[in-house]
Amino acid sequence: MLAPLVCRLFTAVLAAGLALGAVGAAAQSGAAQALRVASAFDPQTMDPHALSLLYHSRVVHQVYESLVGRDAHFKLEPALALRWQPVSPTVWRFNLRPGVQFHDGTPFGADDAVFSLERALAPSSQRAFQLRGVSAVRKLDALTIEIQLEAPDAVLPEKLPLVAMMSKAWSEKHGVQRPQDFHAKQETHAVRNANGTGPVRLERYEPDVRTTLRRHSGWWGWADARHGSRLEQVSFVTIKSDATRLAALASGEVDLVLDPPYQDIARLKADPRLVLLQTADIGQQYLAFDQARDQLQDSDVLGRNPFKDLRVRKAVYHALNMQLIVDKVLRGQARPTGAFLSPLVDGSPPELDQRLPYDPARARQLLGEAGYPNGFSVTLDCVNVAWRENVCQAMAAMLTQVGIRTTLRSSPTGQFFPKLTQGTGSFVEFGWTATPDAWNSLNGLFRSHDGNGLGTFNAGRYRNPKLDSLIDAIRTEPDLTRRRAMVTTVLRLAAEDLPLVPLYRRTLTWAMARKVQLVQWPNDTLELRWVQLK
Repeated sequence: MLAPLVCRLFTAVLAAGLALGAVGAAAQSGAAQALRVASAFDPQTMDPHALSLLYHSRVVHQVYESLVGRDAHFKLEPALALRWQPVSPTVWRFNLRPGVQFHDGTPFGADDAVFSLERALAPSSQRAFQLRGVSAVRKLDALTIEIQLEAPDAVLPEKLPLVAMMSKAWSEKHGVQRPQDFHAKQETHAVRNANGTGPVRLERYEPDVRTTLRRHSGWWGWADARHGSRLEQVSFVTIKSDATRLAALASGEVDLVLDPPYQDIARLKADPRLVLLQTADIGQQYLAFDQARDQLQDSDVLGRNPFKDLRVRKAVYHALNMQLIVDKVLRGQARPTGAFLSPLVDGSPPELDQRLPYDPARARQLLGEAGYPNGFSVTLDCVNVAWRENVCQAMAAMLTQVGIRTTLRSSPTGQFFPKLTQGTGSFVEFGWTATPDAWNSLNGLFRSHDGNGLGTFNAGRYRNPKLDSLIDAIRTEPDLTRRRAMVTTVLRLAAEDLPLVPLYRRTLTWAMARKVQLVQWPNDTLELRWVQLK
């Protein structure tokens, strides 16, 4: 037993050394206007449509832009489209920004916009769920497109941020007219190369090590005084070890850590060399249940799936002391939630934030009523990042105490995240980053999965025809007051049926050197166009 342990320790030390070496190399190659950002997560691919994950989008969408963006206050603003308006109940017209160039010097125009939207709708795109209801995209002239909808959609622009615009010519030249099939581990030119219109261009992507970006001096946005960054180089460095990330920050080898460990936040606040920014997360964490299979995988219950019974899902909820987990595991850097979406999301009322009480006795009673007086065994899937893993360990212990004998299975990001979109897990802890408009979240999380943009992140393959009808109606409801009321109704119904168990919303904390000035969004994304180094 000793030899494997030594090998694992050696591998961990070697990985930490390689990570710090990569950071050091970035520091030596950079000038005064170089920013070095560390995180536990790697973007996994440079294809902007292949994934729809926070850790992917917050790197890739510095390189690629969308028709519609967000300003420093997280409100919609023009990006590659200057103006947009509905010209009929089912047609929106977008006037594109003139004079925009891709990083290879070719101009951006309507052909690229049409190509990009059609690419984002392809089956292998994880952005397709945002564009549900788009039936066609057509070019009117060199700088004008129209989006044809199956039904009216009053908030279509809210769905377009993070739908990247790509060069049609570049994509055809390199054979990437369709998004990478990430689940099939497909390798394409777009995985390690990029050609966007954003404020930075991709210089090099080294998976699980570093993504190096360079200033795009021809970016259209530098003419806007609000975009004051003078950065010449940015390195996003993947350092999975909490201790190694903080050591790199303390030594000056990185300037910013996006995910400092919770147990160190009080100490970091007291460090005069550092500044900490904090804000409430617009996203949150959940537990998802397999509700599709007739027999639960990796369980000692044969011929049945306990999670199909609402009483069992409620038992899971009552078994979890989330306030204790927040206090002890997350060191107070979160808040328990009973809501499925943050109050920052339109239509999510604050009163839904009340959790069911922690009540182990009630959990055991519900299991008995459901036919499981002796409980059952299950495997809980979790990503192998320290704070997520620690929370999962605490939840597994609490569930085991009431009879749900929970075995934790931690996996690296490349193995874990496909379980969400492929629906292969029995019991999964995951996070979701919402947008201010609720439909993307409701469609992604609660809508029945169809493999074509509906229920893309419905990890348990939950099905509820009543919710489906309401979610579809929200997409097409033109009256915003009625739409908001419909969102509230969906959230109340979800609270009654528990397709997921809501857990907590984090306090987002970024730790940085005092020379760094930036804007912190509530979706845990850093926008490089606003970063300045004093």
